[in-house]
Amino acid sequence: MAYTEFAAFYDRLTENVDYDRRAARLHALVRQFLNTDTDGTLLTDLACGSGSLSEAMARLGYDVIGVDSSPAMLSRAMEKKLQSGLPIQYLCQDMRELDMFGTIDVTVCMLDSLNHLPSLADVAQVFSRVSLFAQPGGVFLFDMNTLYKHRKVLGDQVFLYDLEDVFCAWENHLCPDNATVDMQLTFFAREGDHYLRSEENIRETAYPVTEIEHALHRAGMTVLGTFDADKGLDTPEILSPVSETTERILFVAGKPRKGNTHEM
Repeated sequence: MAYTEFAAFYDRLTENVDYDRRAARLHALVRQFLNTDTDGTLLTDLACGSGSLSEAMARLGYDVIGVDSSPAMLSRAMEKKLQSGLPIQYLCQDMRELDMFGTIDVTVCMLDSLNHLPSLADVAQVFSRVSLFAQPGGVFLFDMNTLYKHRKVLGDQVFLYDLEDVFCAWENHLCPDNATVDMQLTFFAREGDHYLRSEENIRETAYPVTEIEHALHRAGMTVLGTFDADKGLDTPEILSPVSETTERILFVAGKPRKGNTHEM
């Protein structure tokens, strides 16, 4: 998914996302599972998009490398970096072909970015690349939309966003596999007395939790925990368990230390 047309409107249409609170939750989990001082810890933000989460993690003391395959989104991220002055590095890479300079302490991939990949094999390829570059004892935190969300919340629904400078019609279609949602976003951007129309087509697929966990194990990573990604963000340290109506699951995985396949 290129995120070309969407890049121009992404931040405006996602103003409801509280990146600081999501970053605080990730920070709490890293401190719990990494067992080290996180100041200066090397963190890779996969599918970093316009850089909002990368900026939030950098403010918490991490050395951040943002990775995204969309030049348009990375351009937005670079604009934020120039304004904030934070020492974030950005790389234009497909996360399925992740290629880092060395080992990484923490990798994150948030806001259902992995659901955008075409198949479970592609998701597994990302897990393998993350595992390859993960420091022994390092952690991988990511979230994914659930089958419940695709079937009951997103599928065959229409959402409208009417902002001062852009109108967006978001139309969804639940595919016959009952797991994939095709999304068409139509944008009308105000240009003086006129509107300019553009479109972005997105496809997301959800998977059973067991399939994601098996893919992690095959990549040499251990599942440390699964939580509801969207609940309790006002108190980041308090984590809610996954339920039948959880819409997005936060996975915490780790790469075992050498010679120990059970403990981090």
